[in-house]
Amino acid sequence: MEYNFREIEKKWQAQWVADKTYQVDIQKDKPKFYVLDMFPYPSGAGLHVGHPLGYIASDIYARYKRLRGFNVLHPMGYDAYGLPAEQYAIQTGQHPAVTTENNIARYREQLDKIGFSFDWNREVRTCDPEFYKWTQWAFILMFNSYYCYQAKQARPISELIECFETQGNKGLEIAQTEELHFTAEEWLSWDEHRQQETLMNYRIAYLADTMVNWCPKLGTVLANDEVQDGISIRGGYPVEQRRMKQWSLRVSAYAQRLLDGLETIDWTDSLKETQRNWIGRSEGAEMDFPIARHCVQCNDTGSHPQSPDRIKIFTTRADTIYGVTFMVLAPESEYVEPLTTDEQRTEVAAYIEQTKKRTERERIADSRVTGVFSGSYAINPVSGEEIPIWISDYVLAGYGTGAIMAVPAHDSRDYAFAKHFGLPIIPLIEGADISEDSFDAKEGIMMNSPAADRHCGVYPAVAGQAPQSPETLILNGLTVKEAIAKTKKFIEDNGLGKVKVNYRLRDAIFSRQRYWGEPFPIYYKDGMPYTVALEDLPIQLPEVDKFLPTETGEPPLGRAKGWNYTDNINRNISL
Repeated sequence: MEYNFREIEKKWQAQWVADKTYQVDIQKDKPKFYVLDMFPYPSGAGLHVGHPLGYIASDIYARYKRLRGFNVLHPMGYDAYGLPAEQYAIQTGQHPAVTTENNIARYREQLDKIGFSFDWNREVRTCDPEFYKWTQWAFILMFNSYYCYQAKQARPISELIECFETQGNKGLEIAQTEELHFTAEEWLSWDEHRQQETLMNYRIAYLADTMVNWCPKLGTVLANDEVQDGISIRGGYPVEQRRMKQWSLRVSAYAQRLLDGLETIDWTDSLKETQRNWIGRSEGAEMDFPIARHCVQCNDTGSHPQSPDRIKIFTTRADTIYGVTFMVLAPESEYVEPLTTDEQRTEVAAYIEQTKKRTERERIADSRVTGVFSGSYAINPVSGEEIPIWISDYVLAGYGTGAIMAVPAHDSRDYAFAKHFGLPIIPLIEGADISEDSFDAKEGIMMNSPAADRHCGVYPAVAGQAPQSPETLILNGLTVKEAIAKTKKFIEDNGLGKVKVNYRLRDAIFSRQRYWGEPFPIYYKDGMPYTVALEDLPIQLPEVDKFLPTETGEPPLGRAKGWNYTDNINRNISL
């Protein structure tokens, strides 16, 4: 007898719908179980093989738990916002809402044919205003919060304002973009614009200039996984690194909580270790390298016009301070422009233009050595020696300070750079073989720290200050562990920097220059962002004549006409 699966499936799927077999109600007498799948993006091509591959596995598990007596919640939805629908709208003139609705219908038909045990009464569509009302609500709460390290949680920004009014920001252990110092008197003397500008330094959802992958042809910022070999995966258009104002989430403030939380969850050790590496906690020292007061190259006196007085770096190996033979800046670093001499400006500009075409992920993975000399020199704050300042894309602006002290004898990338450009390599550990590669082991006995023939203990004046003469730091004969501890204490005792914990985890950029996405619940007054009232949510997308950026480079929402918001003092302000 032939197995007519089409008729059998059709019959029983209809019966499941009629009986509401997979509809889930609250049943307090049953244990709860939640099975969540990744929501698909509804493209015109329909489901691909990767969708059912995952959904079948989770559906089997949901059915198993249901048969074991659990009240199983197994919803499905659609990650319905995104660039593909917007690009299709640009090409065809159809509104993204129309094509998205058509694509969802196709997906639903395919999912139903497979016969999954989804509770469709709980369907989620991220483009539905009733859904993104709550993402806008969450954004407003994050905008109006700061992170307190003592409480280990987000707190209302209103509490922070009260503190600023009574004591300034002295002694506060809170997450911040930049370390600021101000008194209550100064805070109260500032106008509203200055105060709001300062609060942006502490908000969990904040606006800041950030390096992003910008695609001029698509008119949008792209995530790293949307770019390959300097071009966009969708369309194959050139992509460049550009500093742009973006909304970010201060997730880095939660780094230690995330690490601590790994100890309380039932995950495999390998998965936990992957997460620890991603968060990347490192203990080290942050210190200042003064800029040389004269240009060695042209032997003139005085610092370069408007150049910074010092470069701040973070290192986990403070013990290697005597092995620093050069410094490296990320191409995006704010130090690059003022520290580039006139003689090097053309070469540096060409190099920076070249690196704009590469994503951070490509730069990390690439073993090629590239770089350019800035023309300026810094002073090793412990040895007093002048060291050249280079620029290279193996240093990233988003990690640490975007500048490093290079120790080629004991770091593989610094070693490759020094070999390529003929820079000195000074070993600091007895028996270290640096003939072919760096000696990266963190064990051994220190040497050359300092070497007998090297000048140590004095470095030149900075910004008009008198020369400083700290005691000489002697590390020879110590173990690496002992040397690290002694150097960190030396740095703090002599005012050269401070001991600090750093994390690889960075704040998440989550704004895009697109039309097809939920609008930020923000209006602007005197150039500063303010949130709309919660009772006015959701703020829905306006109609626009085109889905492209404006001719002046604004996002597509800049084309909206009469898209205004009335604030709490009845002013009509453009969103």
